[in-house]
Amino acid sequence: MINKKQIAAIFVFLIFSLQLKAQTEPKKFEIGPQSFELNGKPFIIRCGEMHFARIPKADWRHRLKMAKAMGLNTVCAYLFWNMHEPQPGQFNWTGQSDAAEFCKIAKEEGLYVILRPGPYSCAEWEFGGFPWWLLKDKTMQLRTQHPYYLERAKKYLLEVGKHLAPMQVSNGGNILMVQVENEYGSYGNDKAYMNIIKSYIKEAGFNVPLFHCDGPSQLKNDHPDGLFAVVNFGSDPEDNFKALTKIQPEGPLMCGEYYPGWFDSWGRPHHKGDTKRIVSELKYMLDHKASFSIYMVHGGTSFGTYSGANAPPYLPQTSSYDYDAPIDEAGNPTPKYYELRKLFSNYLQEGETLPEIPAAKKIQTTGPVTFTAFAGLQQNLPQPVLSDTAKLMEDLGQDFGCVLYQTQLKAGQKASLQFKEIHDYALVYLDKKLIGTLDRRKNNFSISLPARTKNTVLDILVEATGRVNYGYAMLDHKGIHGQVNLISNGVTTELKHWKNYPIRLGDHTIPVVYKPLAGQKPGAGFYKGNFTAVTTEDTYLNLSKWNKGLVWVNGHCLGRFWNIGPTQTMFLPGSWLKTGKNEVIVFDLYGTAKPQMNSTSIPILDQVNEQQLQAHKKKGQQWTGSGLTPHYKGIFENSSKWQDVKFSPVSARYFCLEALSEQKGQPYISVAEIVLLDEKGKEIPRTNWKVVYADSEELSGDDGSASNVFDLQFTSIWHTEWENSSPKPPHQLVIDLGASYKIGGMKLLPRQDNPNGRIKNYQLYFSTLPFKGI
Repeated sequence: MINKKQIAAIFVFLIFSLQLKAQTEPKKFEIGPQSFELNGKPFIIRCGEMHFARIPKADWRHRLKMAKAMGLNTVCAYLFWNMHEPQPGQFNWTGQSDAAEFCKIAKEEGLYVILRPGPYSCAEWEFGGFPWWLLKDKTMQLRTQHPYYLERAKKYLLEVGKHLAPMQVSNGGNILMVQVENEYGSYGNDKAYMNIIKSYIKEAGFNVPLFHCDGPSQLKNDHPDGLFAVVNFGSDPEDNFKALTKIQPEGPLMCGEYYPGWFDSWGRPHHKGDTKRIVSELKYMLDHKASFSIYMVHGGTSFGTYSGANAPPYLPQTSSYDYDAPIDEAGNPTPKYYELRKLFSNYLQEGETLPEIPAAKKIQTTGPVTFTAFAGLQQNLPQPVLSDTAKLMEDLGQDFGCVLYQTQLKAGQKASLQFKEIHDYALVYLDKKLIGTLDRRKNNFSISLPARTKNTVLDILVEATGRVNYGYAMLDHKGIHGQVNLISNGVTTELKHWKNYPIRLGDHTIPVVYKPLAGQKPGAGFYKGNFTAVTTEDTYLNLSKWNKGLVWVNGHCLGRFWNIGPTQTMFLPGSWLKTGKNEVIVFDLYGTAKPQMNSTSIPILDQVNEQQLQAHKKKGQQWTGSGLTPHYKGIFENSSKWQDVKFSPVSARYFCLEALSEQKGQPYISVAEIVLLDEKGKEIPRTNWKVVYADSEELSGDDGSASNVFDLQFTSIWHTEWENSSPKPPHQLVIDLGASYKIGGMKLLPRQDNPNGRIKNYQLYFSTLPFKGI
């Protein structure tokens, strides 16, 4: 006879079985004429982006619980190709790269997934997610129909399908949609290429709706027939959705990336997003039944050597990817989180409830680090590769780290050492004595050498600080580019007979032999120490007393540090700690006589120690329009939309935008992006553009550098001075295009985060020669 306990057990089993069946039964997700439809019912996607590669695997469930409790029903997940195929044909879908496990946990927490597999991702990730080894092919043309590129992209995407196609909603999983490529319209316009990538994704077994995303003005460049489009923006949803409906009149509205903050770059202030505006704009979307994905809902950390860079100008990004997101770098809620949870609670769908917010994660402070050993870089170099010229890192078969280039200089007088380019940061030594540095961010690729009374060893230690992840400069080979010249008394001598030492750093690091720290002279090398942790809770390591390099704890590479800021701390996940003794290794390019480090419970995200940006207006420069006739005069509308201008074609290398007035009569102006068009309406490349004059830039209270108008980032702006003084218009910006073009039009994007500084009246000047006085 069955007793009550057995009946209760059978009942629980039946309920569990029904729930399990409901979870695994295939669902139907479709794009309807007006809305997304899940099992035939309208469905608003409330999504947030989080990257499992930027979150310790032990914390995946916690971060997903946080997203669910904020009021999201979906998470967006990038795959980074270089995490899954670090070497050709060597695929990795385990540990930190276990994408299927991330999706599985998301399902268990009641979240759907929008998958963004690439092959290109961007995301401020090293090389935009592309594997470094693509650059070994010198004919490589990324994101094109280049045969080798397509061959490798197909192999990768088919591999993605093996692991993740079974997890689509159509198979009982939780993947709702899959993205084709990423923001391709800001890079190219080959719709056939887009269709090829689409065909690979379908061949990989994905049958849920496919889509692509881009900014409002770029969508038309890469929108092939039959592929659903969503639009990315950081403000003004009304106008941006209008741009979307122009190219896609039918179908639900969706913002594929809505920005609540922004990423940080070394040497620039920490970015933040205005909470009040963000809540207002997300409310607008929900009121209009528009779907969205918050990029990022949780940023996390670009561990190891995976932080990327922008160019031009070259700006490497910090390892902290805090992003001023609703969920902070350590996974805890911010004031923005609570405001969004309150908003979303009013827009839940039938049968939906908000779970409780997980308890805040404790942030501990540990004992100070005691450093005991040192391994000098010069004493631990690997075997060199000999060559007549300096070799690029990729040609040495190396993914990340540094290369030490060494050759002999003959005795001689003072000289100038000149390079075509160095990617990215170099320390120059004569007979092991540091004489100076070269920094790609500042475009300084030459250095003065003192007179030498004897033959001297020249060492150049080049550090790679992240391959470009966005735009036209992505073919970013690391190391010394081109020949190295020694110039003395007007005579140029090419330096040859190089020893190239590949110094691999990051997840894989060259072996070194440590010696006791006492008595060791400070220099480039590895410092080993330890600290004691009572618990395995998260903490932050304070690196502010160090210089530049990488740090590891218990074998895990936390990322890059650089004392110029803005980040001065490194997030250390508790899951990577041990109770008791923990090992710390710091690689510092300069070294220190007194190595010291402690932990803190509060991150330092906004402390910039480097002298801020230099103004483009040089001493003695002065714009004079006297005697010049503007090629075009116009009036911009008072709008945040792209402003399109057409005029009679003109041949020019130099271009001047002169802002005569601002829409509200204010003394300052601002511009987000400028694009010039040739006589056929095609965009002129901006890769070699340089600002040669800006009459005014705000460089202390804001990042208002004039070079922001061609950095491909809609959130950065040229802003004339406002903090200490506000000179009245007119304001001029002069750009050297790098070559002569036949120019027939201009596109200008006003500042996006607020209406201040929008230009009203303006004039355009063009010249084949530099303007007088500039």
